Amino acid sequence: MSGKSDLEELLVKVTGLKEAEVTALFGISKPLSLAKGERFIEAGQIPRYMGFVVKGLFRYVYLDDEGNEFTKNFLAENSFITSYSAMVQQQPSWFSIEALEDSEVLKFDFLSWKKISQNNPQWDRFLLQMLEKAFIIKEKRERELLLLDAESRYRIFREEFPGLDKRVKQHIIASYLGIKPASLSRIRKHAALT
Repeated sequence: MSGKSDLEELLVKVTGLKEAEVTALFGISKPLSLAKGERFIEAGQIPRYMGFVVKGLFRYVYLDDEGNEFTKNFLAENSFITSYSAMVQQQPSWFSIEALEDSEVLKFDFLSWKKISQNNPQWDRFLLQMLEKAFIIKEKRERELLLLDAESRYRIFREEFPGLDKRVKQHIIASYLGIKPASLSRIRKHAALT
């Protein structure tokens, strides 16, 4: 994992927090390495921690009763990962957070974070920023799935995640787009011809 001072600097830049808050976050954090395929959070588990992706790539994935996967989102370096609503409500998560590559995360306990964040408006601004970003992504994604055709969704995927189609298996991309892998193959062939 990167040197602590480099990571602290990065967190100050990414979060907008002051150095004192980032130092406090490091005080309740532990580095965690996950191999490709391992889960940061497992569906059905009550999450108790959040993570900051230092290196690697993750996806939020739902699994239905027949074993079909539905990828909700991809998160790479400099992203926070958690099942936030499940954690806040202390209920089992509906989705898993899976490492798509060997990854490194700074993991911190939610209850410890709540303690250090009490009575500090910096943390409120940080949380609001995180939640706003997540809500914007969720709202945009819902609109795309409801209103756009598969080709348009694939074009947007390639714009938002440049190069990711080379790092991720095609069936995972298809599950993100809400289509079957065979449909994705046709769309990719059509896109290559145009």
